[in-house]
Amino acid sequence: MSLKNKHIISLLLAFALLLLPHLDVFSFGFAAHRKINRMAVFTLPPEMIGFFKHHIEYVTERSVDPDRRAHAVAGEAQRHYIDIDHFGKNPFDSMPRKWHDAVEKYTEDTLQLYGILPWHVNVMMNRLTRAFEDEDVDRILYNATHIGHYISDLCTPLHTTKYYNGRTPEQRGIHALWESRLVELYADTYNYFVGRAEYIDSPLDRAWELIEESHAKVDTIYKDFDSLMVHLSSDLVFAHEMRGQSTSRTFSRTFSHAMHEAMNAMVERQMRRAVKSVGDFWYTAWVNAGQPDLYKLEERSISAAHRRQLEREDKQFELIKQIEERPNPR
Repeated sequence: MSLKNKHIISLLLAFALLLLPHLDVFSFGFAAHRKINRMAVFTLPPEMIGFFKHHIEYVTERSVDPDRRAHAVAGEAQRHYIDIDHFGKNPFDSMPRKWHDAVEKYTEDTLQLYGILPWHVNVMMNRLTRAFEDEDVDRILYNATHIGHYISDLCTPLHTTKYYNGRTPEQRGIHALWESRLVELYADTYNYFVGRAEYIDSPLDRAWELIEESHAKVDTIYKDFDSLMVHLSSDLVFAHEMRGQSTSRTFSRTFSHAMHEAMNAMVERQMRRAVKSVGDFWYTAWVNAGQPDLYKLEERSISAAHRRQLEREDKQFELIKQIEERPNPR
Protein backbone atom coordinates (compact mmCIF):
# COMPACT_ATOMS: atom_id res chain seq x y z
CA MET A 1 0.00 0.00 0.00
CA SER A 2 1.35 3.43 -0.90
CA LEU A 3 2.02 6.10 1.70
CA LYS A 4 -0.67 8.24 0.08
CA ASN A 5 -3.29 5.50 0.47
CA LYS A 6 -2.26 4.87 4.06
CA HIS A 7 -2.67 8.57 4.77
CA ILE A 8 -6.14 8.59 3.21
CA ILE A 9 -7.20 5.57 5.28
CA SER A 10 -5.89 7.20 8.46
CA LEU A 11 -7.94 10.31 7.74
CA LEU A 12 -11.05 8.24 7.07
CA LEU A 13 -10.58 6.31 10.30
CA ALA A 14 -10.15 9.52 12.26
CA PHE A 15 -13.32 10.93 10.72
CA ALA A 16 -15.22 7.74 11.50
CA LEU A 17 -14.10 7.89 15.12
CA LEU A 18 -15.48 11.40 15.37
CA LEU A 19 -18.87 9.97 14.44
CA LEU A 20 -18.89 7.46 17.28
CA PRO A 21 -21.52 8.20 19.93
CA HIS A 22 -20.31 10.28 22.87
CA LEU A 23 -20.61 7.71 25.63
CA ASP A 24 -20.29 8.93 29.19
CA VAL A 25 -16.75 10.24 29.49
CA PHE A 26 -16.74 10.01 33.27
CA SER A 27 -17.85 6.41 33.42
CA PHE A 28 -16.12 3.05 33.69
CA GLY A 29 -19.35 2.14 31.94
CA PHE A 30 -22.70 1.97 33.72
CA ALA A 31 -22.77 -1.82 33.44
CA ALA A 32 -19.28 -2.08 34.92
CA HIS A 33 -20.04 0.15 37.89
CA ARG A 34 -23.17 -1.83 38.67
CA LYS A 35 -21.32 -5.13 38.43
CA ILE A 36 -18.38 -3.95 40.55
CA ASN A 37 -20.50 -2.65 43.42
CA ARG A 38 -22.72 -5.72 43.34
CA MET A 39 -19.84 -8.21 43.43
CA ALA A 40 -18.01 -6.23 46.13
CA VAL A 41 -20.83 -7.17 48.51
CA PHE A 42 -19.69 -10.79 48.39
CA THR A 43 -16.20 -9.90 49.62
CA LEU A 44 -17.58 -8.77 53.00
CA PRO A 45 -17.38 -10.70 56.29
CA PRO A 46 -20.48 -12.25 57.90
CA GLU A 47 -20.92 -9.22 60.19
CA MET A 48 -21.45 -6.98 57.15
CA ILE A 49 -22.72 -9.07 54.27
CA GLY A 50 -26.29 -9.49 55.55
CA PHE A 51 -26.86 -5.74 55.66
CA PHE A 52 -25.35 -5.17 52.22
CA LYS A 53 -27.16 -8.13 50.64
CA HIS A 54 -30.46 -6.81 51.98
CA HIS A 55 -29.74 -3.52 50.20
CA ILE A 56 -27.86 -4.95 47.22
CA GLU A 57 -30.24 -3.46 44.63
CA TYR A 58 -29.64 0.02 46.03
CA VAL A 59 -25.88 -0.50 46.06
CA THR A 60 -26.05 -1.80 42.48
CA GLU A 61 -28.50 0.56 40.79
CA ARG A 62 -27.44 3.80 42.50
CA SER A 63 -23.76 3.11 41.68
CA VAL A 64 -24.08 5.15 38.48
CA ASP A 65 -25.43 8.28 40.20
CA PRO A 66 -22.02 9.98 40.51
CA ASP A 67 -21.65 9.81 36.72
CA ARG A 68 -25.13 11.19 36.22
CA ARG A 69 -24.34 13.96 38.70
CA ALA A 70 -21.14 14.80 36.80
CA HIS A 71 -23.30 16.32 34.04
CA ALA A 72 -25.75 18.03 36.38
CA VAL A 73 -23.75 19.45 39.29
CA ALA A 74 -20.86 21.89 39.05
CA GLY A 75 -17.72 20.59 40.73
CA GLU A 76 -18.60 16.91 40.40
CA ALA A 77 -16.84 15.99 37.14
CA GLN A 78 -13.29 16.51 38.45
CA ARG A 79 -13.93 14.01 41.25
CA HIS A 80 -13.83 11.17 38.71
CA TYR A 81 -10.29 11.52 37.34
CA ILE A 82 -6.83 12.94 37.81
CA ASP A 83 -4.74 13.96 34.81
CA ILE A 84 -1.56 12.97 36.58
CA ASP A 85 0.52 13.23 33.39
CA HIS A 86 0.03 17.01 33.48
CA PHE A 87 2.45 17.16 36.39
CA GLY A 88 5.64 16.14 34.59
CA LYS A 89 7.53 13.02 33.53
CA ASN A 90 7.63 11.56 37.04
CA PRO A 91 4.40 12.91 38.53
CA PHE A 92 4.17 10.34 41.31
CA ASP A 93 7.52 11.53 42.64
CA SER A 94 6.53 15.19 42.58
CA MET A 95 2.85 15.12 43.57
CA PRO A 96 2.22 15.37 47.34
CA ARG A 97 -0.22 12.74 48.55
CA LYS A 98 -1.95 14.93 51.15
CA TRP A 99 -4.45 17.50 49.90
CA HIS A 100 -3.13 20.53 51.77
CA ASP A 101 0.44 19.81 50.66
CA ALA A 102 -0.70 19.46 47.05
CA VAL A 103 -2.68 22.72 47.26
CA GLU A 104 0.35 24.52 48.67
CA LYS A 105 2.51 23.25 45.79
CA TYR A 106 0.11 23.56 42.85
CA THR A 107 -2.87 25.70 44.05
CA GLU A 108 -6.41 24.39 44.47
CA ASP A 109 -7.52 25.84 41.10
CA THR A 110 -4.89 23.76 39.30
CA LEU A 111 -5.83 20.58 41.14
CA GLN A 112 -9.51 21.13 40.42
CA LEU A 113 -8.71 21.72 36.76
CA TYR A 114 -6.82 18.44 36.37
CA GLY A 115 -8.88 16.26 38.69
CA ILE A 116 -9.08 15.39 42.38
CA LEU A 117 -10.08 11.71 42.33
CA PRO A 118 -7.75 10.20 44.99
CA TRP A 119 -8.42 13.01 47.45
CA HIS A 120 -12.16 12.76 46.94
CA VAL A 121 -12.02 9.03 47.69
CA ASN A 122 -10.43 9.97 51.00
CA VAL A 123 -13.22 12.49 51.68
CA MET A 124 -15.82 9.83 50.93
CA MET A 125 -14.01 7.38 53.19
CA ASN A 126 -14.34 9.78 56.11
CA ARG A 127 -18.03 10.29 55.36
CA LEU A 128 -18.67 6.55 55.20
CA THR A 129 -16.81 5.95 58.47
CA ARG A 130 -18.92 8.58 60.24
CA ALA A 131 -22.09 7.09 58.76
CA PHE A 132 -21.15 3.68 60.23
CA GLU A 133 -20.37 5.33 63.58
CA ASP A 134 -23.81 6.95 63.60
CA GLU A 135 -25.50 3.74 62.45
CA ASP A 136 -27.34 5.85 59.86
CA VAL A 137 -28.73 3.50 57.20
CA ASP A 138 -29.36 6.27 54.67
CA ARG A 139 -25.84 7.66 54.88
CA ILE A 140 -24.17 4.24 55.02
CA LEU A 141 -25.84 3.17 51.79
CA TYR A 142 -25.43 6.51 50.02
CA ASN A 143 -21.73 6.89 50.85
CA ALA A 144 -20.84 3.21 50.41
CA THR A 145 -22.50 3.17 46.99
CA HIS A 146 -20.79 6.35 45.86
CA ILE A 147 -17.32 5.57 47.17
CA GLY A 148 -17.61 2.29 45.29
CA HIS A 149 -18.02 4.29 42.09
CA TYR A 150 -14.99 6.50 42.73
CA ILE A 151 -12.82 3.52 43.72
CA SER A 152 -13.74 1.88 40.42
CA ASP A 153 -12.58 5.07 38.69
CA LEU A 154 -9.23 4.69 40.47
CA CYS A 155 -8.89 1.35 38.69
CA THR A 156 -9.59 2.84 35.26
CA PRO A 157 -6.34 3.71 33.40
CA LEU A 158 -7.88 6.33 31.12
CA HIS A 159 -9.07 8.27 34.18
CA THR A 160 -5.42 9.05 34.95
CA THR A 161 -4.45 10.91 31.78
CA LYS A 162 -5.38 14.18 30.11
CA TYR A 163 -5.37 12.20 26.85
CA TYR A 164 -8.26 10.11 28.15
CA ASN A 165 -9.74 9.69 24.68
CA GLY A 166 -6.57 9.32 22.66
CA ARG A 167 -3.33 11.15 22.03
CA THR A 168 -4.05 11.47 18.32
CA PRO A 169 -7.24 11.92 16.25
CA GLU A 170 -6.90 8.31 15.09
CA GLN A 171 -7.23 7.11 18.69
CA ARG A 172 -10.43 8.98 19.39
CA GLY A 173 -13.05 6.61 20.74
CA ILE A 174 -10.55 4.55 22.74
CA HIS A 175 -12.20 5.65 25.98
CA ALA A 176 -15.59 4.15 25.11
CA LEU A 177 -13.90 1.05 23.66
CA TRP A 178 -11.97 0.26 26.84
CA GLU A 179 -14.56 1.25 29.42
CA SER A 180 -17.86 0.35 27.77
CA ARG A 181 -17.58 -1.76 24.62
CA LEU A 182 -15.29 -4.44 26.02
CA VAL A 183 -17.35 -4.61 29.21
CA GLU A 184 -20.53 -4.95 27.15
CA LEU A 185 -19.08 -7.87 25.21
CA TYR A 186 -17.11 -9.74 27.85
CA ALA A 187 -18.17 -8.77 31.40
CA ASP A 188 -20.43 -11.79 31.79
CA THR A 189 -17.42 -14.08 31.25
CA TYR A 190 -15.21 -12.44 33.87
CA ASN A 191 -14.33 -14.07 37.18
CA TYR A 192 -15.32 -11.77 40.04
CA PHE A 193 -14.41 -14.04 42.94
CA VAL A 194 -11.53 -12.10 44.42
CA GLY A 195 -11.40 -13.25 48.04
CA ARG A 196 -12.33 -11.68 51.35
CA ALA A 197 -12.12 -7.95 51.99
CA GLU A 198 -9.03 -6.87 53.93
CA TYR A 199 -8.19 -3.95 56.17
CA ILE A 200 -6.36 -0.99 54.63
CA ASP A 201 -3.84 0.76 56.88
CA SER A 202 -3.94 4.01 54.90
CA PRO A 203 -6.91 4.53 52.53
CA LEU A 204 -5.32 7.64 51.01
CA ASP A 205 -2.09 5.79 50.24
CA ARG A 206 -4.10 2.91 48.77
CA ALA A 207 -5.98 5.32 46.53
CA TRP A 208 -2.67 6.63 45.21
CA GLU A 209 -1.37 3.10 44.71
CA LEU A 210 -4.39 2.28 42.56
CA ILE A 211 -3.90 5.46 40.53
CA GLU A 212 -0.25 4.64 39.92
CA GLU A 213 -1.02 1.04 38.95
CA SER A 214 -3.73 2.21 36.55
CA HIS A 215 -1.59 4.92 34.97
CA ALA A 216 1.17 2.38 34.26
CA LYS A 217 -1.24 0.67 31.84
CA VAL A 218 -2.04 3.72 29.71
CA ASP A 219 0.85 3.28 27.26
CA THR A 220 -0.09 -0.37 26.73
CA ILE A 221 -3.66 0.60 25.81
CA TYR A 222 -2.46 3.14 23.22
CA LYS A 223 0.20 0.81 21.85
CA ASP A 224 -2.18 -2.13 21.37
CA PHE A 225 -4.84 0.08 19.81
CA ASP A 226 -2.37 1.61 17.34
CA SER A 227 -1.01 -1.81 16.39
CA LEU A 228 -4.48 -3.13 15.60
CA MET A 229 -5.32 -0.04 13.56
CA VAL A 230 -2.25 -0.73 11.42
CA HIS A 231 -2.66 -4.47 11.03
CA LEU A 232 -6.43 -4.85 10.68
CA SER A 233 -8.15 -3.73 7.51
CA SER A 234 -10.40 -0.70 7.91
CA ASP A 235 -13.57 -2.68 7.17
CA LEU A 236 -12.94 -4.77 10.32
CA VAL A 237 -12.65 -1.83 12.70
CA PHE A 238 -16.27 -0.65 12.85
CA ALA A 239 -19.74 -2.14 12.65
CA HIS A 240 -23.34 -0.99 12.85
CA GLU A 241 -25.42 -2.54 15.62
CA MET A 242 -28.93 -2.06 16.90
CA ARG A 243 -29.24 -0.03 20.13
CA GLY A 244 -32.87 -0.12 21.18
CA GLN A 245 -34.80 1.17 18.20
CA SER A 246 -31.87 2.70 16.35
CA THR A 247 -28.66 1.64 14.67
CA SER A 248 -25.36 3.04 15.91
CA ARG A 249 -21.78 2.83 14.75
CA THR A 250 -19.39 1.14 17.16
CA PHE A 251 -16.18 -0.83 17.25
CA SER A 252 -16.78 -4.20 15.62
CA ARG A 253 -16.78 -7.44 17.58
CA THR A 254 -13.73 -8.50 15.58
CA PHE A 255 -11.76 -5.40 16.53
CA SER A 256 -13.00 -5.52 20.13
CA HIS A 257 -11.98 -9.17 20.48
CA ALA A 258 -8.55 -8.39 19.04
CA MET A 259 -8.16 -5.53 21.54
CA HIS A 260 -9.29 -7.77 24.40
CA GLU A 261 -6.70 -10.38 23.42
CA ALA A 262 -3.91 -7.86 22.80
CA MET A 263 -4.32 -6.38 26.29
CA ASN A 264 -4.37 -9.85 27.85
CA ALA A 265 -7.81 -9.29 29.44
CA MET A 266 -6.74 -6.03 31.09
CA VAL A 267 -10.32 -4.86 31.58
CA GLU A 268 -11.18 -8.02 33.51
CA ARG A 269 -8.11 -7.63 35.71
CA GLN A 270 -8.96 -4.02 36.48
CA MET A 271 -12.58 -4.86 37.25
CA ARG A 272 -11.41 -7.60 39.62
CA ARG A 273 -9.05 -5.08 41.20
CA ALA A 274 -11.97 -2.70 41.61
CA VAL A 275 -14.25 -5.32 43.19
CA LYS A 276 -11.61 -6.25 45.76
CA SER A 277 -10.74 -2.61 46.45
CA VAL A 278 -14.36 -1.55 46.99
CA GLY A 279 -14.79 -4.37 49.49
CA ASP A 280 -11.54 -3.42 51.23
CA PHE A 281 -12.61 0.23 51.62
CA TRP A 282 -16.10 -0.68 52.88
CA TYR A 283 -14.64 -3.11 55.39
CA THR A 284 -11.99 -0.63 56.56
CA ALA A 285 -14.58 2.11 57.14
CA TRP A 286 -16.66 -0.30 59.21
CA VAL A 287 -13.66 -1.39 61.30
CA ASN A 288 -12.53 2.21 61.84
CA ALA A 289 -16.06 3.05 63.01
CA GLY A 290 -15.75 0.49 65.78
CA GLN A 291 -17.45 -2.41 63.97
CA PRO A 292 -21.05 -1.35 64.72
CA ASP A 293 -23.68 -4.09 64.84
CA LEU A 294 -25.19 -4.15 61.35
CA TYR A 295 -27.50 -7.05 62.16
CA LYS A 296 -29.90 -4.69 63.90
CA LEU A 297 -29.88 -2.40 60.84
CA GLU A 298 -30.33 -5.23 58.35
CA GLU A 299 -34.09 -5.01 57.93
CA ARG A 300 -34.32 -1.25 58.25
CA SER A 301 -35.40 0.48 55.06
CA ILE A 302 -34.16 3.82 53.84
CA SER A 303 -36.11 6.74 55.22
CA ALA A 304 -38.86 8.66 53.46
CA ALA A 305 -36.65 11.74 53.54
CA HIS A 306 -33.87 9.86 51.74
CA ARG A 307 -36.31 8.58 49.13
CA ARG A 308 -37.37 12.16 48.46
CA GLN A 309 -33.71 13.18 48.16
CA LEU A 310 -33.13 10.46 45.57
CA GLU A 311 -36.24 11.53 43.66
CA ARG A 312 -35.02 15.13 43.58
CA GLU A 313 -31.65 13.99 42.27
CA ASP A 314 -33.29 11.84 39.59
CA LYS A 315 -35.32 14.82 38.39
CA GLN A 316 -32.18 16.93 38.28
CA PHE A 317 -30.42 14.28 36.19
CA GLU A 318 -33.35 14.11 33.78
CA LEU A 319 -33.00 17.82 33.00
CA ILE A 320 -29.68 17.16 31.25
CA LYS A 321 -30.48 17.27 27.54
CA GLN A 322 -27.07 16.37 26.16
CA ILE A 323 -24.02 14.73 27.66
CA GLU A 324 -20.92 16.79 27.05
CA GLU A 325 -17.37 15.49 27.12
CA ARG A 326 -14.59 17.44 28.72
CA PRO A 327 -12.31 18.69 25.95
CA ASN A 328 -9.35 16.64 24.83
CA PRO A 329 -6.01 18.50 24.72
CA ARG A 330 -4.98 19.52 21.25
